[in-house]
Amino acid sequence: MRPRLSFTPLGLTCAAGLAAVIAGGGALLAADRPAPQPNPAATMPAPMPPGSTIVARVDGTELHLSDVEAAQQSLPPQVQKMPLAQIYPMLLDRLVDGMLITEAGRKAHLDQDPEVQLRLRRYEDRLIQEAYLNRAIKAAETEDQLKARYQTFAKEKAGREEVHARHILVKTEAEAKAIIAELDKGADFAELAKKDSTDPGGKSGGDLGYFGHDDMVKEVADTAFALPAGQYTKAPVKTEFGWHVIKVEDHRVSTPPSFDEARQEVSQLVAHDVVDAKLKELRSAAKVETYGLDGKPLPTSAK
Repeated sequence: MRPRLSFTPLGLTCAAGLAAVIAGGGALLAADRPAPQPNPAATMPAPMPPGSTIVARVDGTELHLSDVEAAQQSLPPQVQKMPLAQIYPMLLDRLVDGMLITEAGRKAHLDQDPEVQLRLRRYEDRLIQEAYLNRAIKAAETEDQLKARYQTFAKEKAGREEVHARHILVKTEAEAKAIIAELDKGADFAELAKKDSTDPGGKSGGDLGYFGHDDMVKEVADTAFALPAGQYTKAPVKTEFGWHVIKVEDHRVSTPPSFDEARQEVSQLVAHDVVDAKLKELRSAAKVETYGLDGKPLPTSAK
């Protein structure tokens, strides 16, 4: 018996493209064949057999259940959530199609085609890069390291002044002044925002939520942080987006989230730190020469 094929996303581009077929109920490569009939047992919950279970043989080459499960993971999230038994007949059918196409391509010696070889090398490079960094990140993401990074994160978040504001964005200064005149007469700010603001947030009354000074456009942030709670601007504020009328709802000093609440964000920070440190290490140990489009050497950048 010949060695079984390896059904990776690269080796089975056909199967990886099943998203549209399964989601849309269409057929790929087999449009002239009747769709596989649903398996009545698919709705019955049952333990899954081991991944080594043989689910098909194509000219003596085995296809295992683990190959079907791997192909399912390459589908869109909404399809991945479907029970495997529900999409199994169609998925298996397409995997068999993929095996047939792959074998036909090999018989045509496409595995030796220079373009195919180049794409294989590039894909292999990306896989190696991903695996290398993932291993480095996994080794660094210990509970102690996450908690240590959280301490820095918490200090950065603690004591930050934030403001809760609303705004109305219009195209001209005259429009902004007219809105301020309506506010002076007692109009409701949120209702005016829903009616007049060109910003998508106008539908929610122009609510910007809580934000720090560096989180917002400078002109808006400067104005909002200077206004007392409950007050609105008496003069329009101009930015690159247009003219704003701003109202401040509240001022507060933020408190950092708990470790559990911030775990995902802290994990991302650790991963970023690891990648940054690893790249600096690799660059410092290598001789890197870069050239511009004109062929001239580019200045060495300090990284």
